[in-house]
Amino acid sequence: MNLTKHLRSPLAAYGKAFRETPRHIICNRTLILSALIFALGGIPGTWDQGVSATISSLPGFQEHFGVTSGAKADQIRDLVSLVYIGQAIGAAMSFFFNDRIGRLWSYRLYIFVWLTGQLVAIFTPGIAGLYASRIICGSGIGGLSVIGPMSLVEISPGEIRGLLTSWFVVFMGLGLFCGNFAVYGSYLHLASSRLQYQVTWIVPCIVMALTAGATFFLHETPKWLALKDRRDEAINALCALRSLPADDTRIQTEISEIEADITKSRGDSEHGSSLGSILREMFTVRSNLRRLQQTLVAYALAQMSGANSVTSYFIPIMSILGISGGTQRSIFLSGMYGLAKLGFSLFASFFFIDTLGRRKSLFVGISCQMLSHVYLGVFIKQNQEGSVSDAASEAALAAVFVHAFGYAVGKSTPLFPFRVNRLLLLSYVFGGELWPNRLRSLGSAVSQTFHWILIYAIKFSVPSILESMDQWGAFVFFAGWCFLGLVYVFFVVPETAHMSTEEISAVFEGPLFTAYKRSKTSTILGSIPSHDREGLEKVKLDEEKGQ
Repeated sequence: MNLTKHLRSPLAAYGKAFRETPRHIICNRTLILSALIFALGGIPGTWDQGVSATISSLPGFQEHFGVTSGAKADQIRDLVSLVYIGQAIGAAMSFFFNDRIGRLWSYRLYIFVWLTGQLVAIFTPGIAGLYASRIICGSGIGGLSVIGPMSLVEISPGEIRGLLTSWFVVFMGLGLFCGNFAVYGSYLHLASSRLQYQVTWIVPCIVMALTAGATFFLHETPKWLALKDRRDEAINALCALRSLPADDTRIQTEISEIEADITKSRGDSEHGSSLGSILREMFTVRSNLRRLQQTLVAYALAQMSGANSVTSYFIPIMSILGISGGTQRSIFLSGMYGLAKLGFSLFASFFFIDTLGRRKSLFVGISCQMLSHVYLGVFIKQNQEGSVSDAASEAALAAVFVHAFGYAVGKSTPLFPFRVNRLLLLSYVFGGELWPNRLRSLGSAVSQTFHWILIYAIKFSVPSILESMDQWGAFVFFAGWCFLGLVYVFFVVPETAHMSTEEISAVFEGPLFTAYKRSKTSTILGSIPSHDREGLEKVKLDEEKGQ
């Protein structure tokens, strides 16, 4: 009985699976380098987010583009939100490239588009060029948001798939932190000139140019090669990523599962592999519709929770709370907020996602966000009606950072990945791993396009929401969405930790509102190697008979 209880612990099951996985599979140079390069695709989006949230406070930027204050939400609305129009375009267009030219060439293409937008922003003479650059940059970022998590899922061993996929979110946190402090460093050490803000856009260009060059040393993903009927190349790539010979049982099993899934997908489609047939398969097959619904609702609840809005409007929110303390302190606090999200993302990556599972991680993350929003709303209301104590002000600042923890755990889990808030890691992890091989490119493109359109709408609306709801009401509004997220996760979101992408298909065949029942056993059985599962299932059945 005690042994059975121990095996039921997600943490114990995860540890068992991790220990039993050969070191040469996990500590594989080719796998680690590939995961690192694809995860670096998370940097441009959040570097941009961090810079756009604070760059309007730089005197050099204000003088050149005619901005009077970085603390006024209505003045930075277009700078903050326009990039997401481009991201929606990039995510949508990625569908036409990811499967056609491969994961690696798509990755290089999106980096090139983003670099082009950055150069336009650096050298533009006026505000019109700046806004155009925002859309161009966004197009590259949108493509990267699809191809990065997708490629990570396709190269990762099942035992650490969640861990490696969440690296994308970790690098998103790193990008946000570095972007914020790049602006802070420019404010402190560079004179008021165009160079003061240009530096903050030049640095990430160097990083991503080197990343694009490094991709020429990587293998294409085995799943894409198999999708293109290049079996020998797929086996060679898988051997390199697992550090195993081609005749190894694991290699043969993985390649067989990939091919079986592709064959099944093609067999289920009556009209071949055309765009029309793929769209019909997406929207007429019940399990695929369920996947789409899960992913879209996850992203929607993640953004409606207000997490991304806190990041992009951090300085105006500090001003509302009355704890800004001047431009320098505001930029510094914004950087510390980015650092907190990075630290929490690392914690979530190495502990929450695959050890507690997606569902429990979401519960923790969403609850932290909801409680933080409630406190901030009450604090602002009291502050408007009269003075508040210094302790209450410090607690308000602390609540913002507790919110960052919820952002990392929850979106490192968003309502599922694979960027979220919040509801964050999970949105990216789920958005990448839920789809069968044949539909992964389309599913990721559709979900990410919806994701970016929604972010644009929310971020563009935040100044109006703050004004129309007397500021404090906006935080209560966000808290309400967090509560809806908790209810949704409990009833609808299944646990997919440690399951292969092929095994996940079976999860979406059951009833919609019974995730809380199905998730009680999936975490444990999914985290144990397949050859041990029959024994565990027998133990469970024997115990139930004894009861």
